[in-house]
Amino acid sequence: MKLIPAVSWLLMATTLVACQSPEKSRTDSDAIRLITLDPGHFHAALVQKTMYEGVDSMVHVYAPDGPDLQLYLDKIQTYNTRPDDPTHWKEEVYRGPDFLDKMLAEKAGNVVVMAGNNRLKTDYIGKTIDAGFNVLADKPMVISASNFDKLKQAFATAEKKNVLLYDIMTERYEITTMLQRAFSQQAAVFGTLEKGTPDNPAVTKESVHHFYKNVSGSILTRPAWFMDVAQQGEGIVDVTTHLVDLVQWECFPEQTIDYQKDIQLTSARRWTTDMNLSQFKAITKQAAFPDYLKKDVVNDSVLRVFSNGEINYQLRGVHAKVSVTWAYKAPEGAGDTHYSIMRGTKANLIIRQGAEQQYKPTLYVEAVSGNTGLESALNSTLPAIQKEFPGVELKKVAKGWEIVIPEKYKEGHEAHFGRVTEKYLQYLKAGKMPAWEVPNMIAKYYTTTQALELAKKSKPSATLASK
Repeated sequence: MKLIPAVSWLLMATTLVACQSPEKSRTDSDAIRLITLDPGHFHAALVQKTMYEGVDSMVHVYAPDGPDLQLYLDKIQTYNTRPDDPTHWKEEVYRGPDFLDKMLAEKAGNVVVMAGNNRLKTDYIGKTIDAGFNVLADKPMVISASNFDKLKQAFATAEKKNVLLYDIMTERYEITTMLQRAFSQQAAVFGTLEKGTPDNPAVTKESVHHFYKNVSGSILTRPAWFMDVAQQGEGIVDVTTHLVDLVQWECFPEQTIDYQKDIQLTSARRWTTDMNLSQFKAITKQAAFPDYLKKDVVNDSVLRVFSNGEINYQLRGVHAKVSVTWAYKAPEGAGDTHYSIMRGTKANLIIRQGAEQQYKPTLYVEAVSGNTGLESALNSTLPAIQKEFPGVELKKVAKGWEIVIPEKYKEGHEAHFGRVTEKYLQYLKAGKMPAWEVPNMIAKYYTTTQALELAKKSKPSATLASK
């Protein structure tokens, strides 16, 4: 069995499990035994797209019976039967309306993976932590300000019970983002981070996503509730979780953020994406809008989803803007895209992913006005970057420099779930996470949930029509 490739640039702790086997018996207290709770989102399956040393191959699943569960099981079967490097997960499934109580009572594992309907996720997290389980949760952990204190309490309980609660921040493992962060720490190239203004933030991150998309080689079937913001959450508290996390992670690496002192919201807005019934059918395989979506349907045929949002805020006095937009389907040859800029006193670090980049994220370094020493600074600092990321090179382009990245680093979004899981396993072995992780998760969810409250006080922006 070939496991996730060892990649030195990520410094993954393979020593974590060097003497253990993925077939290790569940009776061995050292083995990690996974539980999957109500897997309504395909991210639950992506955690299992590969095997992990020291993790039992038997996974206990607790969920209500229905299409969400079956889609998850089908994806696991696909991974188990693929010709190239198949997995060998065994799924022991409990189906029933009392699935949560059954899981808490049976204690069949020690790590609970949660990726599904977000309406009750914060409650699930709290009850699972109370029962003494570790939790690896897909974002968002909370979708409303009213439940923010419940999440804070879950983290406090986790500390008391010596268990780890962690969310799946895959974007920290995207190579252009990692390099943007690395170059921002090179003062000779970047200088220092600007403070910016509301109209010209020091940091901007924009993300474009699509309801109709290909995952693991097939068109993704989305549950109908994914379009219900009462269950999935609005876009401003969903995908923006990643973007707010990256702002904290890049601007103040390994530093603790105090949400009560360090965060000040400036403005926030939200708007809908319109989806007709035929588009809805194509991604859900359902013939009609369910009753719980009728509140968002106009003219009996157009579903309006508050999937888009923008947050403008200050983090330790640094102006930042994050935004997420959902279209129905990407243009031919394109996919989800990301734009990011960090403005320094000497240079700007910009990730672009448009047609010019063939829809592949590309990092550029562009000198600010008056800086004539960028080339020299880049050449002098490149060896330090190459020490962490061997093979990275520079290429002169019209407006500055492109960072040339070897293909081996371009793993893709699906592979990043394995990276996050490996990091979490490393934390489990150590029995703790870095001191900044928990307060920064709390700060992140404070930002998103308070931004939603602020956006709701304003008139919704213009609707984005699906194409």
